[in-house]
Parts: sequence; structure tokens; C-alpha cells
Amino acid sequence: MESVLVCDDEILLRSERDFHNAAKTNDTEKMRQLIELGVDVRVKNSVDRTALHWAAGAGHKQAVQLLLEHDAPMDKEDSFGMNALLLGAWFGHLPILQILVNAGAKINCQNKNGLNLLHCAALRGHIKVMEFIMEDLEGIRLDKVDKSGKTAFHLAAEHGQLEAVEFLIGSGCQHSLKDKDKNTALHLATKNGHVEVLQKIVETGVELNEKNTEGMTALHLATEGGYFDCVRILLDAGCDVNAQTEQKSMNGLHYSAFHGYEDIARILIDAGININAVNHRKSTALHISILQNFPATVKLLIDFECDLDIPDYRLQTPLHIAAEHGRQDMAEMILIAGVNLKLQDKQGKTSLDVAARGNHINLADMIIKADRFYKWEKDNLNSDSDSWVARHLTFRQDHRLETQHIRSVIWRLATKYLKQNEWKKLAHYWKFTDAHIRAIEQQWTGTKSFRDHGHRMLLIWLHGVVMAGENPIKGLYEGLVGIGRRDLAESIRSKANAEDSSPRKCAAM
Repeated sequence: MESVLVCDDEILLRSERDFHNAAKTNDTEKMRQLIELGVDVRVKNSVDRTALHWAAGAGHKQAVQLLLEHDAPMDKEDSFGMNALLLGAWFGHLPILQILVNAGAKINCQNKNGLNLLHCAALRGHIKVMEFIMEDLEGIRLDKVDKSGKTAFHLAAEHGQLEAVEFLIGSGCQHSLKDKDKNTALHLATKNGHVEVLQKIVETGVELNEKNTEGMTALHLATEGGYFDCVRILLDAGCDVNAQTEQKSMNGLHYSAFHGYEDIARILIDAGININAVNHRKSTALHISILQNFPATVKLLIDFECDLDIPDYRLQTPLHIAAEHGRQDMAEMILIAGVNLKLQDKQGKTSLDVAARGNHINLADMIIKADRFYKWEKDNLNSDSDSWVARHLTFRQDHRLETQHIRSVIWRLATKYLKQNEWKKLAHYWKFTDAHIRAIEQQWTGTKSFRDHGHRMLLIWLHGVVMAGENPIKGLYEGLVGIGRRDLAESIRSKANAEDSSPRKCAAM
């Protein structure tokens, strides 16, 4: 609406344009000269604005009075439906309103959006003008609505006009009226993050859980907008933290997850929100935060022990989504927390299948490592959660200096010495599952792919060995002997024994 005093005057003659400019700057002497030369005080520009519009909107009393003396029409509207009186209210020029009202201007006017004098003044926060309208003018209804169903209270709240809100509350306005979208003033203040206005409205004792046409409460709007202080006010006032929208079944945690508002997610969880609630797509906040790629929110939800195995409408778990999009950081958080790796989506695919199909090689290997670790952990029930292993668990690629030698051995073994199907024999010997082998084989790098496959398998095996605190050279020796390659086994052992720096036992990862 600031544009109401900006327009194109190209249809005006030069003298008429000069007259309008003189009204804008309160140059009454210039205006008189032009009137004497025959300029019409009623002349309109391309948006039907006269000199009186300009003078009233700019708050120029002398120019307004001069124009009224020359019978300038007071109630003419521009193309926005704004007359001089409405412009005076919009820009907060109380003396202009008093002059125009005393001159007989119609006070029950409204623009094309249905905004009346009180609406304009409240929206802009002009208290003196509001006081004049309510105390000195007759027939201005406190709760009259504009074409969108908004009262002055709605508009003041929507635009963060605290003094105007306080004035209207003190004048006895209705606090809980709804506009055409079923928004209350509480909705509008919250949607726009107006903290002080929201606090004032809450103090009136309004219903906090009203829903608009989208089924959203004020809390939903606060979380969607990322307004932490608004969320805190509503929670402190006792709003329903678990309210869900009607069509999409979204709660506040879903919205905070969608936008990555970690601080808001935390305060909602502290307030008792259902961390595992699902929306219309059966997605939890964890599904959403992974899809939107917000690792900090993922960590927060996992730390608060959300359910990691809930399937969405595609029967995808959060790990399926991480695997589909190659989100390694989040996948590792989930894998460390512990999940059911056997769950299948609607296509019958596990998270490992999804990672392999998407060519997310490192992530697929992480899932295999986790699967093997879960089995090792189950077979070693005496391992407690405070152990060194548990505190330093990772499924990522190993780049540590301590394992550099054994990784070099593995690289040479896979790329130079193992024949095409021997890596699979080793995998079976070490109890890799058929699903693990299929996932590794999914990667295709050419006719020599078996070398890459073997290298990946050996690194995955190495992860399990060092996690168990076993000797990798001994394990390699036994494995090679087990598949009938004693020659390779002896060669590796002799080289290991010949190198004093060769570690006999790798530290746990």
C-alpha cells in the first residue's frame, strides 16, 4: 500500500503535473499561480489521483485547505478506492482528518479491499487517529470487517501494531472473531512472528487451539515460521502441543523438522509432543528431517529415542530414506542407534538394497558393517554399553594411521592375487550373507569389477575384526587357508613377520 503515493503521471499536461507536484510538496504559492492560469483542481492522473489525494497523503494542511477552498471534490476515489480521508488515516495525519471531516467528508468510506478509516489507522498503528475515529466520529463500528473478513483487531495483530492492539482490546473489541480463512488475531500475530502482540492477545484468555481453514493452530504457524519465542509463549499458555492439522495431520514437530528448526524441535519435545506422530504420508519428524537433510535435527530426535523403524506410506523407514538419498551422516547415526535392517519397503527392498541400487557404495558398506556388527554384538552379550567399542563405534571408511599397513595388504590381495570368484568364497567363509554379496556386486566398474568387490568385502571384514579386537593377519591367514589358498596365506604371514612395524593386532576402530 506504500505504492498509493507513487504512480505514472504521463497522461497529465505539464501544467497539471506541476500542479500535482506542488500539492505533494505543499507549495501553495505555485498551486495558486497554476489555478489562476486555469489548471483544473479536479484533474486526475493515470490512477485517478487528484492533487487533494497527494496533499492529504503527505499531510500538507495548507495545500488541503487551499484545494477545499477551490471546491476540490473530497470523496473522489483513486483506482485503489482510496479517497483523501482514507489516505489521511493510512499515513496517520490527524489534522488532515479533522479538516476533511469538518468540511463534510463522508466518514463511512472504504477502499476496494473494504478497508475503512479504522482499518487503515489500525493496520498502520496510528493511535491518535484511532482515538479520533472512535471518540469523535459516529457510525464507525469497532468490529466491522473488510472484504477478507478482517477486523481492525485482525489487521493490527497481523502487522504487529502493539499499541493499536492494546487500544482495540481496551475499547472492547471481540478477540476471537475469524476472517474468511478462519484465522483469529492470534493466528495472524503468530504467523508473522509478532511476539509482543501475541503475548498481549494470549493474556486476554483467547482459545489457543482454534484451527483455520488449513486446520492449523497458532502453534503450527509458529513452528512453521520458525518463531521460537512465539512457540514458547503458546506452550507456556497451555496450548495443545500434540494438535495435528486436519488434512495433512502435521504436528508442530513435523513443521520444525521440515525446516530444520532444532531449537523449536527441542522445546516441543520437552513439552511432551509425540515424537513418533505420523502425518498423512505416515512420515514421522525423523523421516522428514532426513528427507530435508537436517542432520542436527536427526541427531536430536535420535537422542530423544524416537522410533527408528516406523514405515511411511511407501513402507520406507528413515534408514530407507537416508539410503535412497545417500545421506551418510544420518545413516550412521541411525545405524549406531540400532535398527531393524530386515524391514522392506513396498517394492520388497531393504535399506541395503536401496543403497546398492542407488550406487551409494559407502553407505551400502556401512549397512553391511552394521549388520555384521549387530550379529557380533548379539553373539557377545557380555559386551556392555560403556565399553570402548560402544563409545567409539563407527561404520565409516577407515582412514586411520594404525590400520594403514593392513589396509595396504588388503588392497594388494584384492587387486593382484585373488582370482575372480575367490572374494566370494572368502565372504562366505566369513559369513557374509547372500544379500551382502549381492549389494557389493551391484557396483559395476567393468570386467575387472571383482577386484573392487573383493576390496570392499575385505574392508568390511576388517571393520568387524578390529571391532572385535582380533588379529587381522591371523584372520586373513585362516580365511585364505579355508578357501584353499594356503600359498597366499603363507606369503602374507611371512611378510607380516618380516616387518617389525607390522601390527599383530589392530586397535579397535
